[in-house]
Amino acid sequence: MTGDRIIRAMRVHDADNVATAIADIAAGEAPFAESGVRASVDLGRGHKIALAPIARGAAVVKYGFPIGTATADIAAGEHVHSHNLATALGGDGDYLYAGAPAEAPLADVPARRFSGYVRADGRVGTRNEVWILPTVGCVGNLAARVARIAGERHAGRIDGIHAFKHPFGCSQLGDDLGHTRALLTALAQHPNAGGVLIVGLGCESNQLGALLDLIPAERRAHIRTLSAQAVEDDEAACLEHIDALVAGCSDMPRSEIPLSKLVLGVKCGGSDGLSGLTANPLVGRMADAVAAAGGKVVLTEIPEIFGAEQILMDRAVSQSVFDETVTLVRDFKEYFIRNGEPVSENPSPGNIAGGITTLEEKSLGAVQKGGKVPVVDVQRYGGEATLPGLTLLEAPGNDAVSSTALTAAGATIILFTTGRGTPLGFPAPTLKIASNSALAERKAGWIDFDAGTVLDAGFDGAAGALLDLIAATASGAPTKAEANEERDIAIWKSGVTL
Repeated sequence: MTGDRIIRAMRVHDADNVATAIADIAAGEAPFAESGVRASVDLGRGHKIALAPIARGAAVVKYGFPIGTATADIAAGEHVHSHNLATALGGDGDYLYAGAPAEAPLADVPARRFSGYVRADGRVGTRNEVWILPTVGCVGNLAARVARIAGERHAGRIDGIHAFKHPFGCSQLGDDLGHTRALLTALAQHPNAGGVLIVGLGCESNQLGALLDLIPAERRAHIRTLSAQAVEDDEAACLEHIDALVAGCSDMPRSEIPLSKLVLGVKCGGSDGLSGLTANPLVGRMADAVAAAGGKVVLTEIPEIFGAEQILMDRAVSQSVFDETVTLVRDFKEYFIRNGEPVSENPSPGNIAGGITTLEEKSLGAVQKGGKVPVVDVQRYGGEATLPGLTLLEAPGNDAVSSTALTAAGATIILFTTGRGTPLGFPAPTLKIASNSALAERKAGWIDFDAGTVLDAGFDGAAGALLDLIAATASGAPTKAEANEERDIAIWKSGVTL
């Protein structure tokens, strides 16, 4: 409070020349406390206002970094958005390795434990489910039908039986076929799957044998396979395999587990101008807490770190990790350029409506989900996070594709921040965290946690409450997406289809 007036805009960093409205503001209302500036036009929540005059061609600064260049002279109090601000990103980029960083203090959050399933290799699942993975889209409906029948037959014996349909696995070449195989083999090894049935058709390019060759022998004990063309009654044969898989994992007990065994995937989708002020920094504190306990955190959406990549590179624990990060970023930029697209082809229409103007702004908000955790590894698409700390994972920004990749990398909980809302859910339990309280109230059937409360109450209480929710979810409490039966996968397609 300042006098009897509520502060209605937030300046993130002392160097910023814009502030973000935290509530709708009418033109000419009382000035913002930090600057004495009044809005000259109506301003929607999440949108930016100039705190001082900004000359055409000058940098617009938010989070302490440039988020683009003014395309016109901007007066103090003026709305700063697409009409007067443009990206400064290009396909190039010179990156500097400054040496291994000093150990950063991570969030001081009381330790938590959760009740999970300890697998034979020591990894810990947050669910004990049977998954049905089709090698090809042709048997997707068969897999879904079997999951429905088996789910009713074995209700209550395990945490669930789920089929994950997709349209791929045949008429694919090169990287596309490799992506499909990498994702399916990684999902088949996920610790949340106590049993897995891989169902093939028989004539597809994604052959069962080649797929199994990618799975280490010591991780195949819980996996069964079936080729639908090779049996007379494919449904009955699938159900027989499911019966055996359920029998093999239904007596698995939950055990009390330290937070160090959690693998946390962090993701944002349908972001708005508050995402980088509330939900993403809050998730960053969760990343800090899990990493401080010795756990793993996975961050992806590589195109959505463009403009903020040096922040992550500065946290690389070694020259080799720095070099791998640089290569990952440059490869993804080249992927855009090779397809004739600018690297700044972002944010989305929903992001823009919510107040995000440039990719630099979106990225600077998005990388906060990684907290202060040291970057310990870089994994390509379909790879697994194996080291405590923050792993950067190759995947695009698309919500379904990147969240599936996080699951395949071993994430046993996904924290998904959003300012606009989405009902999507994925194989790993996915907690939806709203950046603003209006969304949390309006879409209570989608949203698991309201990060908008930090605007009034600060981060400390919200951090403790969210960590409690994470522990409860890891122990079996269903997410809103799980309750709504939102469980899907999407595979990255980047090449030619025959």
